[in-house]
Amino acid sequence: MQRVLENLPRNSRVAILRFRSLGDCVLTTPALDILKQARPDLRVAILVEDRFRGIFEGNPDVDEILPPELGRLRRFQPALAINFHGGTRSAWMTLLAGAPHRAGFGHFRIQAAYNLRIPRAQEILGEERTVHTAEHMASAMFWLGAPRVEIPRAKLIASSTIGCGHAVIHAVAAAPEKTWRADGFIAVANHLRDSGLEPVFIGGATDDLAPFRAFRTIQAAPLSEIKNLLSSAALFIGNDSGPAHMAAAFGLPMVVIFGKSDPRIWGPWRTVSEVVTAEGGIQNVGVEQVIAAAARMRVHA
Repeated sequence: MQRVLENLPRNSRVAILRFRSLGDCVLTTPALDILKQARPDLRVAILVEDRFRGIFEGNPDVDEILPPELGRLRRFQPALAINFHGGTRSAWMTLLAGAPHRAGFGHFRIQAAYNLRIPRAQEILGEERTVHTAEHMASAMFWLGAPRVEIPRAKLIASSTIGCGHAVIHAVAAAPEKTWRADGFIAVANHLRDSGLEPVFIGGATDDLAPFRAFRTIQAAPLSEIKNLLSSAALFIGNDSGPAHMAAAFGLPMVVIFGKSDPRIWGPWRTVSEVVTAEGGIQNVGVEQVIAAAARMRVHA
């Protein structure tokens, strides 16, 4: 283990490079929580694309949200730069950040960018098993010197609430093998409506929500609005995708339908949830499976 965090001067600046990907951004927040618990005096900046900055807005563990630009990073003058993104551009930015301490995982490309090479999470945690993405990033903070603590839930901050008594449904995903069929979601939504929960379908600007027009839909909303919607929801049902991680951050009861992805790595983190799968792929998941799981989640809720 390195003890870099113990040795940084008071009020030092730490830059976290996490450029994109909704789920990855959400699952970075437990690591930020651990960092600030260990050193509340540090000034922490997250470098992230503008379309994902809403994930970090309002988070008390983040002092600045910066665009992923080398000039902005250098002007921030970090004492420690931690690359959680892992791509070629982020490696070069870490190298050129001007930080005396530059950390990245040992499996990242361009290892010359780092003078602190973070080992496998299993080695840090002392457990040879499949680790969740939240554990993977949090383990870096332990290796850098933060005291070992229970890894917390992801942290999102809503500015207000939007309604109540609704179930948020995310029926789209980035790939067909991660997308359950529309008629299945419609059947589940009808069941929820009959049981007294208003289904609300959410999607991005390029998502096709036309199959769900019989229900309330919210499309291309800013992340701040989605956070407000989720913060007051009673239930989340959806595919394995970024909004599922947002829902987990608010502690919602959840039903998440998985295809080929490993729920041990990408499942809901620290909330009451059920993962639904089927032999042969996501299209073989039955409506009755999802409805039964939703009923169990409402009992817990």
